[in-house]
Amino acid sequence: MNTTDILKKVRKIEIKTRSLSQNIFAGQYHSAFKGRGMAFSEVREYQYGDDVRDIEWNVTARFHHPFVKVFEEERELTVMLLIDVSGSLDFGTTKQMKRDLATEIAATLAFSAIQNNDKIGVIFFSDHIEKYIPPKKGRKHILYIISEMLNFKAESKRTDMKVPIEFLTRVVKRRCTSFILSDFYVRSDFQNELTIANRKHDVIAVQVYDPRAKELPDVGLINVEDAETGHEMLIDTSSKKLRMAHKAYWIEQQDRLHNIFSRSNVDCISVATNEDYVKKLMALFAQRN
Repeated sequence: MNTTDILKKVRKIEIKTRSLSQNIFAGQYHSAFKGRGMAFSEVREYQYGDDVRDIEWNVTARFHHPFVKVFEEERELTVMLLIDVSGSLDFGTTKQMKRDLATEIAATLAFSAIQNNDKIGVIFFSDHIEKYIPPKKGRKHILYIISEMLNFKAESKRTDMKVPIEFLTRVVKRRCTSFILSDFYVRSDFQNELTIANRKHDVIAVQVYDPRAKELPDVGLINVEDAETGHEMLIDTSSKKLRMAHKAYWIEQQDRLHNIFSRSNVDCISVATNEDYVKKLMALFAQRN
């Protein structure tokens, strides 16, 4: 892709995602994540309708009737995008590849962030940290991020989820909201690293996948290649037993993945390349309100 093509694609993504974040997500992003950018200010007596989770128990015990903590919003939030750039993202059997979908979702989140005067940073990862873009504000910064997402060539095709999560915990000192965008095609367990990261930050997982990962069509003999290892094999998709085994494997992997997220107390959504990611993001925002 030459520079002119990249600029055209950046502009196309900006028009679409900026419009989405202005017209559809206006206020919803803010209300979904504002609780992570609140600082304790004072206490006052409990009033009907107050959230019981905000009760200040020490003061309540001292005065024998309930008091609640009052929070004021911090001026800005830091949003980190952890973006998988491994080989498995370069796959798609519908209208787009997984990488294209991840780029659009990331751009939408980025424009939503700057509309709320938040900083946005990016960690590109494979089985190591490919590139780190420190958090900054502004449209120019976001256009640079989108351009990098479109044109970035990873050194490695493999994935190690532990690496970016540990990097986030170590490098980003102030509490932030972090979105991990990946297909999560990993065999190793990263629950411990994710739990630690989510104690320090607010972590959300966004899984992008192709429908063929869930269900194989009956198209006879096909040659398949593992995008991360390069291993090739010929499979017969006319075999019902094979198709059922493929689906069972997908269900098993998804159960394992959602178990990791649940135990780490991390919110997650899964979006297929032929699905409307807007609805999924809206549902995520609503879930967090």
